[in-house]
Amino acid sequence: MTDTTDMEQLARRLGIPFVTEIEEGEADPAILGRLPLAFARGRLVLPLRERDGRLVVVTGNPADLAAIDEVRGAYGMPVELAAAPARVVLDAVNRLYARVGSTAQEVVEELEGEDLSVIATELSEPKDLLDLTEEAPVIRLLNSILSEAVKERASDIHIEPYERELEVRFRIDGILYKKLAPPKVVQDALVSRVKIMAGLNIAEKRLPQDGRIRVIVAGRDVDIRVSIIPTFFGERVVLRLLDKQKGIISLAAIGMSETGVKAMERLLSRTSGIVLVTGPTGSGKSTTLYASLNWLNSPEKNIITIEDPIEYQIKGIGQIQVNPKIELTFAQGLRAILRQDPDIVMVGEIRDAETAEIAMQASLTGHLVLSTLHTNDSATAIARLVDMGIEPFMVASSLSAVLAQRLVRRICPHCREPYTPEREYAGITLPPTLYRGKGCEKCFGLGTLGRVGIYELLPVDGEICSMIIRRTAAGTIKEYAISRGMRTLREDGLAKAAAGITTIEEVLRVTQEEYADLPV
Repeated sequence: MTDTTDMEQLARRLGIPFVTEIEEGEADPAILGRLPLAFARGRLVLPLRERDGRLVVVTGNPADLAAIDEVRGAYGMPVELAAAPARVVLDAVNRLYARVGSTAQEVVEELEGEDLSVIATELSEPKDLLDLTEEAPVIRLLNSILSEAVKERASDIHIEPYERELEVRFRIDGILYKKLAPPKVVQDALVSRVKIMAGLNIAEKRLPQDGRIRVIVAGRDVDIRVSIIPTFFGERVVLRLLDKQKGIISLAAIGMSETGVKAMERLLSRTSGIVLVTGPTGSGKSTTLYASLNWLNSPEKNIITIEDPIEYQIKGIGQIQVNPKIELTFAQGLRAILRQDPDIVMVGEIRDAETAEIAMQASLTGHLVLSTLHTNDSATAIARLVDMGIEPFMVASSLSAVLAQRLVRRICPHCREPYTPEREYAGITLPPTLYRGKGCEKCFGLGTLGRVGIYELLPVDGEICSMIIRRTAAGTIKEYAISRGMRTLREDGLAKAAAGITTIEEVLRVTQEEYADLPV
């Protein structure tokens, strides 16, 4: 029975409480850990805590008396039952069991004296890592590392060998943190396990290898890109995590101001031209492109992309994965796309002059083109295109706008506190009140929780077209755009700091390359 109304009526008839949410603080880990995850998940029963000699249990199926009897027998105490919708119970089971499992550090401590030579074979279908608790020690270690990384919202896991030690670090909100140091003896076994899961050659240790892993952690489908390179002290592994359940967000949700969203929507409403998103690796460019595609997507439009890799599948959009092994490059894929009668084309990245030239020709022949470029700010993207060998008149004719962006860490909303800063910092006059995070359980003591974008949108008007044709310096173009009302990356960041979204130190950290003369 899954319908909330029906479940509430059943609970009323049985004379038991009905709940619509289960908070993490309600569960006692010692009680929870005594019931196998598979049973709790399969029978929709969740033992929470002991109260006055009775076991408090929430069920998503009050009619399953056999399951309730088994729980009563397993704990040896009477049961105090409550009902909840099945989806609420299942979500709580996934969340709460993720917290009571062995941590990676606990597994490392268990490894001493274990036989580390056993490596399991790959599973034909992904299983939830929370279910795999009785596996070989190295497998448990890797499972625990992956589970903790997902729980702590890490984007990357680094497994780094050194002369006498092995180090594991997580990248959380753009910053690397050391998490644990497993014994050096497990290095080869741990790397071999990663290779097996990614379908790589475990015998090859001299060449770089790339692969992918799909796992499920606490009910969440996670796609992992694997990169392995040989170093002097052994193979170094980087795992990039993509949580598919996070989904695609809107332009407003990624941090754009209301004015910025309206400006982007006007640009995306055009039927031709190129809109470039620029910034370093890891600055959220792909997220912005997906948010744009999501806004554009409709049955009346033919949208095709060429990407490396495809991070999210979008219903209604044709997506092509770059594959250099068969010479399917961005340029080759883009040529093929243009024969498919597209209205909108997204090119994951402009890496060379050939791709740039085809993209610009496409924009001039009635296609809206979205793409990315690696530059520090918006005006520099124009110079980069010209440096690639693209004729200035073609850049001026095809380019509609350049959006530069960075990601800054958000202040944790659960422990945010105001403070009075010094009147001036790094040459910037500050408002009387700013905000920072103290650090709490929700943000794992970091004071930050998630990231938000800061943006710099440079629309290409008639004057900028003339400047491009005259090969005007990027700095002069930027000064003109600022005089016309463009808000720079730093100005957008400072506005978010004043609003209590991020910190002043974070804004200066991510924008310092543009202001090298300031004492950041």
